[in-house]
Amino acid sequence: MSVGRVVKRVLIGRAERSDVGERALPKRIALPVFASDALSSVAYAADEIFLVLGLAGGSLALTQSLWVALAVAVVMAILVLAYRLNVVAYPSGGGDYEVVGTNLGPRAGLVVGSALLVDYVLTVAVSVSAGVQNASTAFGWLRGHEVMVAAAAILLLTLVNLRGLRESRRALALPTYLFIAAIAALVVTGAVRHFTGGLPAAESAALELVPADGYETVGMFAMGFLMLRAFSSGSAALTGIETISTGVPAFRSPKARNAAVTLSIMGALGIAMLLSVVVLARWTGVQLAENPATQLLRDGVPVGEAHIQETLLGQISRAVFSGFDAGVILVSIVTGLILLVAANSAFNGFPALASILARDGFLPRQLYTRGDRLAFSNAILALAVAAAVFVLAFDASVTRLIQLYIVGVFVSFALSQIAMVRHWNRELIASQDPTARAGIGRRRVVNAVGATVSVLVLIIVLVTKFTHGVFLAVLAMAGLYVVMWLVRRHYDRVSRELVVIDDDTSLTRLPSRVHAVVLISKLNKPAVRALAYARATRPTTLEAVTVSVDQEATAELVAEWDRRGFDTPLKTLASPYRDVTGPVVDYVTSLRSQNPRELVAVYVPEYVVGRWYQNLLHNQNAARLKRRLHFESGVMVCSVPWQLRSAKGQEVWLDQAPPVTGSVRGPR
Repeated sequence: MSVGRVVKRVLIGRAERSDVGERALPKRIALPVFASDALSSVAYAADEIFLVLGLAGGSLALTQSLWVALAVAVVMAILVLAYRLNVVAYPSGGGDYEVVGTNLGPRAGLVVGSALLVDYVLTVAVSVSAGVQNASTAFGWLRGHEVMVAAAAILLLTLVNLRGLRESRRALALPTYLFIAAIAALVVTGAVRHFTGGLPAAESAALELVPADGYETVGMFAMGFLMLRAFSSGSAALTGIETISTGVPAFRSPKARNAAVTLSIMGALGIAMLLSVVVLARWTGVQLAENPATQLLRDGVPVGEAHIQETLLGQISRAVFSGFDAGVILVSIVTGLILLVAANSAFNGFPALASILARDGFLPRQLYTRGDRLAFSNAILALAVAAAVFVLAFDASVTRLIQLYIVGVFVSFALSQIAMVRHWNRELIASQDPTARAGIGRRRVVNAVGATVSVLVLIIVLVTKFTHGVFLAVLAMAGLYVVMWLVRRHYDRVSRELVVIDDDTSLTRLPSRVHAVVLISKLNKPAVRALAYARATRPTTLEAVTVSVDQEATAELVAEWDRRGFDTPLKTLASPYRDVTGPVVDYVTSLRSQNPRELVAVYVPEYVVGRWYQNLLHNQNAARLKRRLHFESGVMVCSVPWQLRSAKGQEVWLDQAPPVTGSVRGPR
């Protein structure tokens, strides 16, 4: 077994049989599996609300944060209701790509596909970065090493998914339930201590949060714009709502109904957790600043670069569980775990969507097939590389990455809901039952409201965050859209050119003449075998060709050829610039240019070594030559391999080698 295969076996495991069937998931398992992305966003969405509002000073964050969170909660409730209808109408698991492509056409579907692919990449980058950031509350040694730890986490997730362990979904339920339990314990304990008068303030509450540069005097218009920007950042809590619509086939029957119920439970939990965390932050007086070194003052003096600003959950847990360090550590650990699980959900969604797009001809075919462990290995590697690039480029900063994040998912939301409105319009036209039409009308209203809200939020995100990084996500989506459309155009052209036409006789027409050319560099066993094989095909003409890059070596070859009495003529091609490929290609094409119906068959003798690293000891002239000849019309390339006995571990002695004779004869 080669070194490469051994390494692959150790890292990925043995190949599995082509059986991709999964056991249907009950709601208690499906909820944590599909809700991890949406629920984990609580760990950074609330932070972003406070960070943006904190630009104008601490008073705005404490007075307006709850209103911003309520606006996010309302939008979440509307989209959950709307996506319940998506799940029921399209339970096949195609998600937004299927909904939009079916109702608005392939171009709109491709827009959604590109938006979701970019969103999956950012899900990994944001979730892993946020996980490392939250884990640093319990493990202070992580601070300053966030980028490397995040990159290592992506590598770990990649290896896990390449091994196919993503199918063991039940194992992913525990971190999600632990996170829900930890947040519940945090909220209950905080509420009890608050109403009994025993809830201490957060450490940052003793600091003064001053406006950032340029925000010292904020008018009504600027204040409204800042709140809209905080709302768009907090809308990160809405990511993951669409996940269940792609996972309906994994639910137990009745699949659509169970998926809709699970979606409602996820929405209720997400809203409750977001609002609870924001309320606790207000009660404990948490202060968050985009630039804490200059915005946070202690006794009127900036805290400086040495100050460490913990996450919102980290500060709340230290206040609520003051005197109980185990509670703080537990919240930190389970938050980091669920964020890793959320990142892992993208390793499920991205390859599945990429496979569908590849099936439809919009991505390379290599992304459609599964690997040894029944995982979409190529897509998993592509996702890992793209996410790692974002983590490295943005220094694993959640605040910087979050600016790119929301736009993709709201493009998907908006187009999906518009497509659902069109779906219900068609249902109304087809239905004649008044009762059924009334129900369809109500469902259309829900999706119309969802479409309106999604479009409005998308506009808000684009306007408030375009200069803060959203334009990069838009460019990525646009570039991916163009690439996928070009890929589809290429596949369409190839398909049209390869289709067999009934009255096309050119495919079965025999060539008028066949010129056989055997390439000779040395007079050895592979060369003699190639001559024999060429002769066996009974070509019209047969000749051997060598390229003279060394006059002395060429003269020795010609002399040896004549001495052995080969009946096949040997032609020498001059190459003053020591190029082998060019003279051969020129000569071969000149043979055929005299008659388009003539065929040239080029025989390339090669010997096969036993180890991959041994290839490094031999030139690659044959490989380069074959690649060039493949582009020449009317030229067929025949590789004649000679398997070395040493490749099979057998020693070869000089007295075992039979002499090369001149018995190979053919047409001149």
